[in-house]
Amino acid sequence: MSRPSDLREEVRARYAAAALSVIEAGPASGCCGGPAGEQVFGGGLYDAEERAALPADAVTASLGCGNPVAVAELREGETVLDLGSGGGIDVLLSARRVGPGGMAYGLDMTDEMLRLARANAAAAGAANVSFLKGTIEAVPLPDAAVDVVISNCVINLSVDKPSVFAETYRVLRPGGRLGVSDVVAEDHLTPADRAGRGDHAACVAGALSMAEYRDGLAAAGFTGVTITPTHRVADGMHSAVIRATKPPAA
Repeated sequence: MSRPSDLREEVRARYAAAALSVIEAGPASGCCGGPAGEQVFGGGLYDAEERAALPADAVTASLGCGNPVAVAELREGETVLDLGSGGGIDVLLSARRVGPGGMAYGLDMTDEMLRLARANAAAAGAANVSFLKGTIEAVPLPDAAVDVVISNCVINLSVDKPSVFAETYRVLRPGGRLGVSDVVAEDHLTPADRAGRGDHAACVAGALSMAEYRDGLAAAGFTGVTITPTHRVADGMHSAVIRATKPPAA
């Protein structure tokens, strides 16, 4: 069994290579494969109007399994945090939605992705964005700093998901909300079953079951947890939209 530190380095190396492939004008490879002929990862999951409004490299570098900005119900003036922001596509889309009075933070542990994201933000002329280096298990923001947390196919990659949920809860303001896209497994699949469908860095082996995801968020303090599958990424495994709320009185 791989050690957590080995898994994290495997993820870092994979996404560093993906970022460099875009920086060096080559195609980025998706975080994992899907059923033949189906678009299950990448920039094709955004509509044409959204893609057209962004730098091409931000779209090319998209390795996610959904479009969390489309379900986060962002409002003018809000502060948003994207966990595992990669090339910055969801940060840039969020910045457009919250407007000049709002703020969009991107958090990533990979220097190459941060370099690409900052270049994409400059190309987009986005002034209300900031990219931070760090891990999603130890977010470098103070308590109650943001209104909304989004993420796109990244939480499944964490080797310490309880810490991710606890940190997400901590940085949200009371009444704040979580709206993420992630890979989840049907409840009958064991960890061994999931590992047999793809490796950890390919967004599959580390995925939680739907019940595990729901219980993990509830244990961190979230309420109103919903998990809505959107499309299949492997046998018994799905991209899903996960929503939850930090209670107003928290």
